[in-house]
Amino acid sequence: MRFVRFSFGGVIRPGVVIGDGVYDQPSRQLVAPLADVTLLPPCAPQVIVGVGRNYGRHGSPRFFLKTANSVIGHGTAVRYPKDLRRLEYEGELAVVIGQTAHEVPEESYRDYVLGYTCANDITADDWRADGQWWRAKSADTFCPLGPWIATDIDEPAKLRLRTVLNGKVVQETSIGELTMGVGALLAHITRWITLRAGDVVLTGTPAGVGPLARGDVVDVDIDGIGTLTNTIA
Repeated sequence: MRFVRFSFGGVIRPGVVIGDGVYDQPSRQLVAPLADVTLLPPCAPQVIVGVGRNYGRHGSPRFFLKTANSVIGHGTAVRYPKDLRRLEYEGELAVVIGQTAHEVPEESYRDYVLGYTCANDITADDWRADGQWWRAKSADTFCPLGPWIATDIDEPAKLRLRTVLNGKVVQETSIGELTMGVGALLAHITRWITLRAGDVVLTGTPAGVGPLARGDVVDVDIDGIGTLTNTIA
C-alpha cells in the first residue's frame, strides 16, 4: 500500500494511492485524481534520527537528531537561508515507525516498521563546519519526506536509491550497501531512545553529496517507493 497525507478542497486527511487516484482512508472512496491533491508529509514525526557515514564496509555511523519543524512534503520548496554560503542535498531512505519501539531485537525489526519513504537530509554545510549542527540539520524545511509511505517492502536492502539534480543523476546506490542496515539501526537507536508511531529514522546518504542553488530541482527516487521532488527557493 501507499499511504499519504493530503489536502483537497481545504481538508487535510489520510489516504491511499491506488493507480492515479487518491482514496479516502479508511472508507476507500475515491477522493480525487492524484494530480489534483496537495501531498503533505506522509507522517508527523516527533523524533527524527539521522545517521551519517553509514555507507560501505568501512563506514563509521554517527547519529544525530533533526527537529519536527524541518519536515516538509513532496512539492514544497526548501528555503535557502540568506546568510548561508553552501546548502547540500543528501538523498536517503527513511524508515517510518509503526508502533512503540524500545530495545528492538535486530531480527524482529519488521514488527516495528510501518513502511518506508524517500527523504532529503538537507544540510547547511558551513553551519555544520562551525559546529552548529542544530541549525545545520534542523532549520525550517530541511527534512523533505515523501511522497508517501510504502508498506509492502519486505527487504529494503534490495532497493536502489538515486538522487537527481536538475535532471542529472548525482547519487546512486543500493540500500544493501548500508554499513548498518535497517534492523541494526533500529536495534541500536532504541537501546536509548523510545521511538513511537510516526517517528522517522533516516538511514544515511551515499557518496555524491553536493551543493544546491536557488531554483534547483532535486528528486530522490527509490525503487518500490516513488520519487520525492522539491525545489530550492
